Amino acid sequence: MSSALFHGQTPLAVRMRPVSLDEVAGQRHLLRRGSPLVALADSDSKSPAATSVILWGPPGTGKTTLAQAIARSSGRRFVELSAVTAGVRDVREVMQDALTQRDMYGMSTILFLDEIHRFTKAQQDALLPGVENGWVVLIAATTENPSFSVISPLLSRSLLLTLQPLSDEDLGSLIDRAVEDPRGLAGAIALDDEARAALIRLASGDARRALTALEAAAAMAELPPSDETSSESDVADGDRDSAASSDSEARPMISAEHIAQAVDRALLRYDRQGDEHYDVISAFIKSIRGSDADAALHYLARMIEAGEDARFIARRLVISASEDIGLADPLALNIAVAAADAVQFIGMPEGRIPLAEATTYLATAAKSNASYLAIDKAIADVKAGGFGSVPLHLRDAHYAGAKRLGHGKGYKYPHDSDIGVVAQQYLPEELRGRRYYEPTAHGQERDISARLEKIRRILGST
Repeated sequence: MSSALFHGQTPLAVRMRPVSLDEVAGQRHLLRRGSPLVALADSDSKSPAATSVILWGPPGTGKTTLAQAIARSSGRRFVELSAVTAGVRDVREVMQDALTQRDMYGMSTILFLDEIHRFTKAQQDALLPGVENGWVVLIAATTENPSFSVISPLLSRSLLLTLQPLSDEDLGSLIDRAVEDPRGLAGAIALDDEARAALIRLASGDARRALTALEAAAAMAELPPSDETSSESDVADGDRDSAASSDSEARPMISAEHIAQAVDRALLRYDRQGDEHYDVISAFIKSIRGSDADAALHYLARMIEAGEDARFIARRLVISASEDIGLADPLALNIAVAAADAVQFIGMPEGRIPLAEATTYLATAAKSNASYLAIDKAIADVKAGGFGSVPLHLRDAHYAGAKRLGHGKGYKYPHDSDIGVVAQQYLPEELRGRRYYEPTAHGQERDISARLEKIRRILGST
């Protein structure tokens, strides 16, 4: 196997990290002349007052790459910490050392903190003195929305810069450079157009995924063909051997088939802890609410393939059955709960089947949010102080002395009536006549609506 493909055991994605901002793929909106990142990378601008930044974006968009390229270009001292392994003590040691370097040697320190969203509030608090007093220039990276994962004082002292998934053009340039660059595959292997397009498609805007898949496919292409394959090739094309012998410099070619073999499945752009998690589940629920079973199944498939917790999906189905379907189809809640129980019982991957069954049932069921609106209106009244006193005839009369207080006096037992409904007041006097539940004309609520109107006429006759 060609040694050009493997530099020790260092992954291709690491070897191809840019040494300057000029080599960075994508993020042109952050790398314009005079931008904060370009200013940080300027070796002639070493002011300790340089602005700290928080880089927010999906995996593989270049957060670590930008930080390291800035460090190489700026001439500043560079310290890297990972929120996965660093604690408050580590942060304080870096701050103290940075202060010493500044005061004794006039050296500015860049602190790159990866996955800052994993830091607790206390750990993030430890960063504040250094950032506020200019002991360090913080470059923090996160895949989660900083508004929810980074403390406000740190946000207010930093610029928030949003990275975008790489475009197809950016990924194509990155792949082409990796194939030819001496740090990469060094031209030892070729890539056909179909394979290049497949890599771009599978990467979904993630540079690391593109390079990881390229390296795996290159290893596949370097493998010698099996005897059976060689035999078939000789029959299909008798001139191939002579062509290969006449061109000793011919390079192995990565094909779309190599990509498919190396990457067993599509690499989904889905972070279970990030925004994509919330976007996909939102689209899933809204597709069910909108009665589009096909769209709902698509988003269900995306969650399943991304390894989303099946119990989380099942819980959302139970909520959807109650919130969006309600009494228009009371069976929907039973099916959703049954699916949740089934997933708990049988696990995955078989759990995908009851999840799909519940999803399609809920999407195609009649819809009503009347019960959901009703309880919210009732809660709003209670919160506003509109609860009044329980009518005496409805109060508990089972304890000693209750009857002496008039509890239960005059209560009419509905089962004694031929129609099962008797005229008496149930709401407190202050809320008499108040209506919360207003059934729709959808599904079974159409019948409920007619029955409820008759009941209300009877109850309202008191």
